[in-house]
Amino acid sequence: MVRTPLDTEKVVDEAARIADAEGLDAVTLTRVADRLGVRQPALYRHVEGFDDLIRSLGLRGRKLLADRLSTAAQGVAGPDVVQALGHAWRGVVRDAPGLYAATDRYPCAGDPELEDAVEEIVTIIARSLGGFDLDNSQRIHVARALRSSFHGFAHLESGDGHPHPHDLEDTFSGLVDLLLAGIRQLESAPDMAGSPR
Repeated sequence: MVRTPLDTEKVVDEAARIADAEGLDAVTLTRVADRLGVRQPALYRHVEGFDDLIRSLGLRGRKLLADRLSTAAQGVAGPDVVQALGHAWRGVVRDAPGLYAATDRYPCAGDPELEDAVEEIVTIIARSLGGFDLDNSQRIHVARALRSSFHGFAHLESGDGHPHPHDLEDTFSGLVDLLLAGIRQLESAPDMAGSPR
């Protein structure tokens, strides 16, 4: 049997499989090496160490999130796009919980590639808000608020952070309604010159 040459993508693939199946804390270099049938030192040709592996997982998680959000926003606008983005966000956390957890595990501040990945997510959300009467600055602030809200809801949902027996779909719909009420308030607010928008 011919062994397929190891590369960085295969190392991250295997780490992602472990993370999504068993949780991010189950990922270790030793575990990844064992699953790939190599000794741990062989991994250092492809990742600099454990932190670099977690960073790569976080980057992949953000790329998956950006792709899902972009797809969800296609062909919808206004209130529907806010709901679609939220459902897409929750879907990523449900489908790839380990990858998503990695997005919070490695600091992105000062890392241009990770900062760009975060900015891409904000930009996708902001671009999807074109159906609302918001200026460019408002769209960025709303995009950041939506990111924070969806992340918080999905994070709590994935970790059984809503223990009481209430319907989570109703709770999520209520969250979307609150967010939309805030957006509508911004739309109706007077502009800097004092005239209604």
